[in-house]
Amino acid sequence: MDSILITEYSSTHRHLEKLTVEEITAKINSEDKIVAPAIEEALPQINAVIKCIVSKLNSGGRVFYVGAGSGGRLSVLDVIELPTTYGVHKDLFNVILAGGAERLIDALEEKEDDTAEAWAKLQECSINNKDIVIGISASGTTPFVLAALKQCRKNQITTACIVSNPNSPIANNSDFPIEVITGPEFITGSTRMKCGTAQKMLFDMISTTTMIQMGRVEDNKMVNVKLINEKIIDRGVRMLMEKSGIQDYNEARDLLLAAGSVKGALDNLFTIR
Repeated sequence: MDSILITEYSSTHRHLEKLTVEEITAKINSEDKIVAPAIEEALPQINAVIKCIVSKLNSGGRVFYVGAGSGGRLSVLDVIELPTTYGVHKDLFNVILAGGAERLIDALEEKEDDTAEAWAKLQECSINNKDIVIGISASGTTPFVLAALKQCRKNQITTACIVSNPNSPIANNSDFPIEVITGPEFITGSTRMKCGTAQKMLFDMISTTTMIQMGRVEDNKMVNVKLINEKIIDRGVRMLMEKSGIQDYNEARDLLLAAGSVKGALDNLFTIR
C-alpha cells in the first residue's frame, strides 16, 4: 500500500486572506485542539518506543534523533535541555540534523534530500546495536531520514520514528513507528503547525518519561538539575529544605552547593544520619 500524504491535503479553511485576526486565531486554535487526541491514539506506540529507549540507555546505549526541517530543529531544542534539567551526560540523547545542528537557525531545507549525510554522521558517532535511531519526518518520506533508517536496519541497529502520515516509507523502515495523524494543516502543507506541535509534545513526553524511569526525578522534583544560575540554585535550596526538613535557607544553600545537586545533598545527609 502506498503512503497517504494527508499532510499535503488542501486545508479545509478557505480564503484566509479575507478573514479577520479574530477569525484566523479562532480557526488555528480549533485545529490545535486536534493534536492531543491524535497523540492519545498513538500512546501504545509511544509507550513501546519509550520502553525500548529506557532499555537501551540502561544497557549503555544512546538515542539518536535524525531529522530535517521543523521536526529536526525541535528535536535539537529538546535534547539540549536534558543535561541541565536532569544532570545526564550530554551524549545520552543526540541529534543528527540535516545541514548540521550547529546551523540550527539556518533553514537548510534543501539538505533533506541528502541521502548520505545522516548515515555518515551516525558512523562518525560510532553508532552500534546498543543504540536506537529515531527518524523525525512529518511526511514520513524525507530522503535524509529514510536513507539513515535503511542503513541502520542493514546494520542491525534498532529504529523508530515519529511521522504524521499513515503507512509511510519511514514507518515501514522502523522497528517502533509512532504515527500521529493530525490531518491537513491550516495552511496547506505547513507542517510546522499541527505536526510541529505534535512533535514538540512527543519530544517532551519521551524525554520526560525516560528520565523519570531512569531515576532522575524523585516525587515530582528535578533533584539532579544542574546548578547553573541563581534561579535554579534557589529552586534547589527550596527542594532540599522541603525534602530534608532543614529550616535555615543559608545552611541548605551551603549543603547544596557543596554537593552539586539536590540528590547529592540528600544522599550526603542520609549517609551522615
